[in-house]
Amino acid sequence: MDTLLLYPDSPPEEILKLLDSLGYNVKQVNTPLAASRLEPEDGWAGAILCTNISVDDTFNFARSLRKREIPVHPVLLVIEQKELVKLDLREDLFDDFCKFPIDPGEFDARIKRLLFRTGRGLSPKIVEYGPLALNLETYQAALDGRALDLTFMEYELLKFLACHPGKVFSRETLLSRVWGYEYYGGARTVDVHVRRLRAKMGERHEQLIETVRSVGYRFGQSRWMST
Repeated sequence: MDTLLLYPDSPPEEILKLLDSLGYNVKQVNTPLAASRLEPEDGWAGAILCTNISVDDTFNFARSLRKREIPVHPVLLVIEQKELVKLDLREDLFDDFCKFPIDPGEFDARIKRLLFRTGRGLSPKIVEYGPLALNLETYQAALDGRALDLTFMEYELLKFLACHPGKVFSRETLLSRVWGYEYYGGARTVDVHVRRLRAKMGERHEQLIETVRSVGYRFGQSRWMST
């Protein structure tokens, strides 16, 4: 498993314990020199920077990670609510942030999301079809490496279709298989969600979901592969 950089070398104890319980491999550093000296041969998978000692020192450290010959990505900040105003105009120094005290589930989800976007970290179950990748553990989807901002049901519909490429499903079948037999929203619900999915996928990829006249919808043409 890839290694995350954790700053400073005296982070909040609960974060250190949580990272350990979640199975992440981390190395604690306190200076840019230590970050270089302790860096794994294949580079840092990302960095988690805690502002518990000094927000300004943390930003200076983040700046040093970005100015390296090979910048460290992604960077997740852990910051207190009262310090959030200091994030303004510093968006270039981090990729996401999590408020302290942290919620374990949110913290884990944000790390997985960032690592998924860079293709590193823990190895979640991924299903792929051409440019589309679905992370079955974090309920995320990406096209050509670009994350899609999907609602839960949009993701569920896309996952179902992508897992059955080439097969045509009627709207009624999709309602029962994706929404459940007790859902009474009507076939129009499927049309609305397909339209939203196509819009989010963009003109280049919207044809992945094909309308089959008088029948329903079909995703793609050939078999996907999972890893």
